[in-house]
Amino acid sequence: MTGDNEMIEIERIIGRMIARYPELPPDTVEHTVLAIYGRLEGGRIRDYIPLLVEKAARKALTEPRTSTAHLETGLQPTPVPH
Repeated sequence: MTGDNEMIEIERIIGRMIARYPELPPDTVEHTVLAIYGRLEGGRIRDYIPLLVEKAARKALTEPRTSTAHLETGLQPTPVPH
């Protein structure tokens, strides 16, 4: 998959995730997807990157009580007390 095609697919994923999680701010969804994509930037086999990004984003976005900061830092999320 070329870089242009990959980025088009990532933008489609962002659109799908925004539609799937309308209760979340679109900026949060976009940030989450792009942060996950950034973590996979060094992967050599690019064909599966969009699939992996979408799966990880779905998981991250369905756990609303955790911070998405760990996506950039690599630190484990800390649950927010309820």
